[in-house]
Amino acid sequence: MQRVFAHLTGLHLLIAQLLYGSGLRLMECLRLRVKDLDFEQFQVIVRDGKGQKDRVTVLPQALVEPLQRQLQHVQHVHQQDLARGYGAVFLPDALARKYPNAEREWIWQWVFPSA
Repeated sequence: MQRVFAHLTGLHLLIAQLLYGSGLRLMECLRLRVKDLDFEQFQVIVRDGKGQKDRVTVLPQALVEPLQRQLQHVQHVHQQDLARGYGAVFLPDALARKYPNAEREWIWQWVFPSA
């Protein structure tokens, strides 16, 4: 794995390290929301994973700082998006109706948002 990691940088390296260290599947990783990372307990909550089941897996301690930097960057982008009238994310099932403003709240934002 170290040889693979040596060929990656930035966000791709962080994602690969999280996949390897937490045992996440690719789509589970890409669908992580801010609220799914528990830095105090070193856990990642996987929601609606394989078989539509939730599970908890380990968050490697070595990834805490890089993930926190990623979240700082994402929060900055989210604030800019909100100022421009964007910044809403998809909410599963009936959550959008139950919590009308949740789609713009920080905890519901993606850890690895796309452009």
